[in-house]
Amino acid sequence: MRKIYLVILILFFYVSAESQVSVKDSSIFTTMIYATYGYQIPGGDVAKRFGANSAVGGGFQIKTKKNWLFGAEYNYLFGEKVKDELGILSGISTSDGFLINTDGEYADVFFAERGYNISLKAGKIFPVWGPNPNCGILLTLQPGFLQHKIKITNPNNTVPPLRGDYKKGYDEMANGFSATEFLGYYFMGNKRLISFYAGFEFTQAFTKCRRDYNFNTMSRDTEQKYDFFYSLRVGWLIPLYKRAPAGYYY
Repeated sequence: MRKIYLVILILFFYVSAESQVSVKDSSIFTTMIYATYGYQIPGGDVAKRFGANSAVGGGFQIKTKKNWLFGAEYNYLFGEKVKDELGILSGISTSDGFLINTDGEYADVFFAERGYNISLKAGKIFPVWGPNPNCGILLTLQPGFLQHKIKITNPNNTVPPLRGDYKKGYDEMANGFSATEFLGYYFMGNKRLISFYAGFEFTQAFTKCRRDYNFNTMSRDTEQKYDFFYSLRVGWLIPLYKRAPAGYYY
């Protein structure tokens, strides 16, 4: 697999280096890399577990002369709002909701949301409102794979039931197929580094708990989950084309 990725990257940069284009004059073919950030509001089943979260990542894509986009993207999901914290470890907590460590003292336990979404991308730019034909309204569709779980941190590992594989019985890790739709504005500047996109994104994920047993409910969770994320997303693009010379001399 590493050799395959290496070949893809070599071809990716080779095509970019060989393309001499003039962005101002026409719609161009180019490859590009980009960084992206999204602020997400959960809905559906995932909203019962987590609050708002962030999604930061990046990807690469190819833009054709017909303004079609094709690529792949990875996003890391993280948030600090986990709902029903007392219920997660209720089976090993005191009546007041505290955990006792190996020294007989109250233990510090912290909860957070962690996950990722990896996807393929296909989209179309409809040229309007820009300094060149490469700018316009952007619509993309992204099939992918999404995973999320509860991250449980116990400093110094002083609570035996939260050590090693035992912790997996409480993290409620779930994953499954996802579909993401994006609608926004795509701007490719006449200067390479002034390129970006921004807009609204909607993600649907069809997930199931992948743990064999949940300790907090003392049962196995086999229910199909329907998770939604509504987000505002921005991205910074770095086109990898080679600019055509401004003039020719004889």
